[in-house]
Amino acid sequence: MDETEFWELIDATREAAEGDPEEQADVLVDRLLQLDPDLVLDFARHFEARYNRAYHWDLWGAAWVLLDGASDDAFDFFRCWLIGQGREVYEGALHDPDALAELLDDFDEEIDGDGEELGYAADEAYEQLTGTVAPDLGIAPAPAEPAGTPVDFENERALAERFPRLWDRFRE
Repeated sequence: MDETEFWELIDATREAAEGDPEEQADVLVDRLLQLDPDLVLDFARHFEARYNRAYHWDLWGAAWVLLDGASDDAFDFFRCWLIGQGREVYEGALHDPDALAELLDDFDEEIDGDGEELGYAADEAYEQLTGTVAPDLGIAPAPAEPAGTPVDFENERALAERFPRLWDRFRE
């Protein structure tokens, strides 16, 4: 599976689920079950690499603004959700997290921002296909600390200055 196929699968499942991340995860598992186990592992590698790449302070700050707070776990689930939004939103957010203010059509704190189940879809599909747990993907884990300059999440003024478009759209 190449990168284009990975993103096409993400887009197709998001569209089929009408943007609901939990439903998208279910649809994704169903689609992955139609593939060879090696292709499921390829998908998992693409997903994990993008998940690790999104481990950045600025992205965590953007998640904090969108979600009105984001613990370690919430940020992990946010990164899965971000991948589930497709290549344009994902790459745009990595390039400029504040651009999420324009990249997201709607954002409902109750359902958006949490893609925990998306993060498990490949493992679930692989296990159903093979009866075994997925092997190590051979991808280096994310570093212990996010990349970039730390963000003071408790300082609303600093957040508003660092993410002015997100702050204006989602917090005021």
